[in-house]
Amino acid sequence: MSFNIALSGLAAAQKDIDTTANNIANVNTTGFKESRAEFADVYAASVFSSNKTKVGDGVTTSKIAQQFSQGSLRFTNNSLDMAITGDGFFAISPEIGARDYSYTRAGAFKLDKNNFISDNNGGFLQGFPVNPANGSTTSVSLSTTQPIQIPNTAGAPRATSNVFVTMNVDSRNTPPTVAFNPTDQASYNATTSTTIYDSLGEPHILTMYFRRQAPTTDNDWQVYAVLDNNNSVPASPAGGPLTPNSAIGPIVMDFDATGIPSLPTTASLPNLILPAGVGTGLNDPLNGYLTNGAQFSSNITVQFRDQSGTKLPTQYASKFEVGALSQDGTTVGRLTSVDIDAAGKVMASYSNGDQTYLAQVAMVKFANPQGLTQAGNTSWRQSLLSGEALAGEANSGTFGAINASALEASNVNLTNELVDLIAAQRNFQANSRALEVNSTLQNTVLQIR
Repeated sequence: MSFNIALSGLAAAQKDIDTTANNIANVNTTGFKESRAEFADVYAASVFSSNKTKVGDGVTTSKIAQQFSQGSLRFTNNSLDMAITGDGFFAISPEIGARDYSYTRAGAFKLDKNNFISDNNGGFLQGFPVNPANGSTTSVSLSTTQPIQIPNTAGAPRATSNVFVTMNVDSRNTPPTVAFNPTDQASYNATTSTTIYDSLGEPHILTMYFRRQAPTTDNDWQVYAVLDNNNSVPASPAGGPLTPNSAIGPIVMDFDATGIPSLPTTASLPNLILPAGVGTGLNDPLNGYLTNGAQFSSNITVQFRDQSGTKLPTQYASKFEVGALSQDGTTVGRLTSVDIDAAGKVMASYSNGDQTYLAQVAMVKFANPQGLTQAGNTSWRQSLLSGEALAGEANSGTFGAINASALEASNVNLTNELVDLIAAQRNFQANSRALEVNSTLQNTVLQIR
């Protein structure tokens, strides 16, 4: 019996050494979680045996328990690298559409040949579908997750439908004495321009002209608009919708004696409408002017306020100055960057200023992480002991936050492991000594004559 006890001690010590050696070997493995060998004594006795004199039958390895403590963060220059701070795992599928998930804390992700975010083994990172405009998601179920793909096409253009402009017009200006003509600087007091876009993303220059209206005491200003100076007119039976240097307008802005728009502002600051004339042929005011097969999908409305509606034009005794000038169209854009926030929302930015939410990285947690089954490659699988996988949004509830451009290092403490290795070695030597003593005793008995 003593031989078996000593042998069980040797086996346990060897298991402890193996576990420690595995921890040391993975000290630089991203997302690795250290293991701990846990042992229990072996005791077997019958109903009629005397427990007072029973010694025990040795030791056995009860579990190799993984320790899911937080590893330190290493920051990188790769925006697709992700580290979890807190509880949770990334969900990985081996194929598109597969539901055989594995779970990992190793966030060294990259793009595959089809622009899917994948790990080093070709598995696909799962994410929740989101609203492209605001990133909100309506479902956080693991069954609704999809592989996250970064688009490799250019950002689609968007035709301008609104222009927002505020300015200060100089109250010291006198009304021009000649009729308005965009080619005659003497016929207006100030001008400004902005770029707008048609449905194909081609830019056009929209120029606005401001003309003081007589008499000066009325504080009224006329506003005209000209598109691309109308220097080229498309060929059509009617000669085109606009003649060279023709203008749309005017509308009249009205200010009170304090230099702010008269009340109600809806009357003193009417919108300047540039009619597109959708669907009525080449002779439409704007769409007939285009010769590239594009169109303006709706009338272009020039609004004399900023986009938030908080700033309005003024008329002070100061030089003409533009306060805000923006529009809601975009040209064709190319992908410039991919950003991931703490909630795991993946946002693509384009050169035309567009920003689109692509997905939200799915987070998964378990009631008992130590019950997960190791699958290799720093990943785990669900088991009966771990409980069901629960999906949710990062940085909410008990789910951890996601740190982009960072990796979670191994949680192995090398100093502790070296101390444990020495202790395991001593334990192995002690059990070897016990085995040697048992062998000596057996020899002594055999030599009795």
